[in-house]
Amino acid sequence: MAEAVLTSGHGNILVITLNRPEVKNAIDSALSLGVLDALAALDGDDDLRVGVLTGTGGTFCAGMDLRAFADSGVPAKIDDVFRNRCRKPLVAAVEGVAVGGGLELALVADLIVAARDARFGSPEVKFGLFPGGGALLRLPELLPRSLVTEMALTGELINAETAQQHGLVNRVCEPGTSLNVALELAGAIARNAPLGVDAAKHVLRQGRGRSEQELWPEQRALVDSVFHSDDAAEGARAFAEKRTPVWRGC
Repeated sequence: MAEAVLTSGHGNILVITLNRPEVKNAIDSALSLGVLDALAALDGDDDLRVGVLTGTGGTFCAGMDLRAFADSGVPAKIDDVFRNRCRKPLVAAVEGVAVGGGLELALVADLIVAARDARFGSPEVKFGLFPGGGALLRLPELLPRSLVTEMALTGELINAETAQQHGLVNRVCEPGTSLNVALELAGAIARNAPLGVDAAKHVLRQGRGRSEQELWPEQRALVDSVFHSDDAAEGARAFAEKRTPVWRGC
């Protein structure tokens, strides 16, 4: 039996591929545990800078595998997957559909690239469920609450251009090219200083729902650390010497 999740290195980028094309990469326990392991591998390898999450068979993820759910219940550790916050940046490359748990998997990423014909949604209410993997918590930060409410209560889907218009999707591309575009975006991130990228992601993530006054001391501590790092000195030297910096992550 093929592995439910595949990983491959592209330089300092880790591509994580959902690999259950026969069920449109629907989530069962094997896929859930595979994603969790892959995200841990991304954060645990100092040579990796960015992750890209994608799917085989021309689709991202059709949500929870309802047949597996009927047989054995909720996929193992799926809540840990949805709540996972990688320290390193993660880009989702979406073809086909990202619906239900598939949308919630995409929302684990920091950035989303979508094919023009991709669709997003939370159809759980059509199957006796509700979006319990983070969509109702995260989507209102990206989409108008009225649109989130309509999606959650009707189960209807939105297209990629609507998702981009309202801020869910970063880039829309031609069908079949989302992985390449995501790799380009990941490469642009990977070329930057890892300490700076890590600090920027931390402030953005920790800032949700908190006041600027609360965040200044936390940001100040990061400024003290990052601005006095070897990489900061290297960045300034490389600029002055008109060369590409060599980051050490310290």
